[in-house]
Amino acid sequence: MNLKNKRRLLITAALPYANGRLHIGHIAGAYLPADIAVRYLRLAGKEAHFICGSDENGAPIPFSALKENVDPQAIIDRYTALIEQAFTGLNIEFSIYGRTHTPRHTKVAQDFFLQLHDHGYVVKRSADQVYCAVCERFLPDRYIEGKCHYSDCGAPGARGDQCEKCGRPIDATKLIDPECMVCKTLGRESRRHIEVRSTVHWHFRLDNFADRLREYLDSHPEWREAVKRFSYGLIEQGLRERAITRDMEWGIPVPLPDGKGKVLYVWFDAPIGYITFSQEYFAAHGNPGGWRDFWHNPENGLLHFIGKDNTVFHTVIFPGMLLAHGEYRLPDAVVVNEFLNLEGEKISTSRDYAVWVDEYLKAFKPDPLRYYLTAIAPESADADFSWKQFQRHNNGELADNLGNFIQRNLAFCKKYFDGRTPEIDKPTDAGRGVLAEIEAARREMAELFEDFRFKAALERLMRLSQRGNQYFAEEEPWKTRKTDMAACARTMHVGMKVVEALSVFMAPFMPATALRLREFLNLPPLTHGDWTAPSRFSGGEMLGDAEVLFPKFDDSVIAPHIAALKKKLAGLDS
Repeated sequence: MNLKNKRRLLITAALPYANGRLHIGHIAGAYLPADIAVRYLRLAGKEAHFICGSDENGAPIPFSALKENVDPQAIIDRYTALIEQAFTGLNIEFSIYGRTHTPRHTKVAQDFFLQLHDHGYVVKRSADQVYCAVCERFLPDRYIEGKCHYSDCGAPGARGDQCEKCGRPIDATKLIDPECMVCKTLGRESRRHIEVRSTVHWHFRLDNFADRLREYLDSHPEWREAVKRFSYGLIEQGLRERAITRDMEWGIPVPLPDGKGKVLYVWFDAPIGYITFSQEYFAAHGNPGGWRDFWHNPENGLLHFIGKDNTVFHTVIFPGMLLAHGEYRLPDAVVVNEFLNLEGEKISTSRDYAVWVDEYLKAFKPDPLRYYLTAIAPESADADFSWKQFQRHNNGELADNLGNFIQRNLAFCKKYFDGRTPEIDKPTDAGRGVLAEIEAARREMAELFEDFRFKAALERLMRLSQRGNQYFAEEEPWKTRKTDMAACARTMHVGMKVVEALSVFMAPFMPATALRLREFLNLPPLTHGDWTAPSRFSGGEMLGDAEVLFPKFDDSVIAPHIAALKKKLAGLDS
């Protein structure tokens, strides 16, 4: 997708399940990259709307309620609040954060289902499904677990909908050594009571859209290679009908006379939530039909940001649903990140092996994490979070490079230029070279943002800071202030221009720090279109008081977090 040709964009981020807290893997996978993109787009002068919300339907919710012996509504209310608090704490700001367990979304999803049904793309079939004779009910996907049935995988812990290891969709009736998770939770034996029985469900004729989905992928050669390879592979394997209903009470009821006791499958209704929330957002802002500008009009941009495990639903199934409906356009981009591991091990929410966002925020500010997760972003391959590496990135790159450059320039102007930016006639050739470097960074970062290469854009930002440090060292203003104050002024004038530019360029990545730096500079908060705004520093501007932007983390600060993870890992291995 070429963002240069799109002035108005709607960006979605995958809906988090409202049955647990957020951890760093969730943030690195979808939400932070999407937030960075939206912040850049607005700075670049574009109209960007950021849509997200809690996924409150599906089997995980009542399963969590069963384990806690509470009503499912209590689960979604509690975790939706915690999820929103985590996003707020990390300065991930949505235009709207909706909820799927609402009358509005129920109607939108049911109408979508009926449209597909009326078009002949939803058919009623008898199907085999896993049944627990102990519970005396058919088991939803999340209520069953076993070994992956693909011969080249065989991973344990595969759920009834998808294998987390290989990423492929699962046929629950083919799981090896299946086990009822309800029975397991209640301490009952169920493996020998697992059966396969026939039930009735409605299926989506995804197989009808193989050719059009292949054409859709063909039209986006710019997508990340792993995404295209995986999606093409699914099509080449042969698309099949997909059951889109489940035998459950919690969820969106099937809107048909013979649909009693059935609800829409959560992976059918969840992506429709993007449409629901778009409608709610524009209605709340006095433009009830505004959502159509993005979901119907291909002249505007429509982008999805997701984690790797959601790829099949966003590049194949949901586009197929949109094609079947007939009134929606297809997304321009599906930006997918790979997995984030933790200290060399896979993050496991069920086993509490994770760095939880709420716990992180009790000890640290948001921007060091935003920086680190972008610096190691799993854009093309899995990445690994390490507390020691987090410390090194903060102390070495943020404190010693970026923070040090900013601090030394501000402190120098405060002490030797009466707290003002120096006034000069013109910079030296070396100074002009640095000023040209600012404009080069502006252009190159813009191109990288538009290609969703956020990690490289951050690296380009840091190279500009490094160049500023190098320039400061080469010009030696601490010497020239004693012998040639005009030369010193030229150096500091250019240095402050770099500092000002950094306050803009860092904003998509570290918005709180950028705002604080703007306060140090006595500059107003950034606003729409400021990415290309001319410098406000011509000389003589009064600067504010400055403090350390990036305090260093001592070993004593990091050690408890490392110890806590080692303790959790020891418990998993025992």
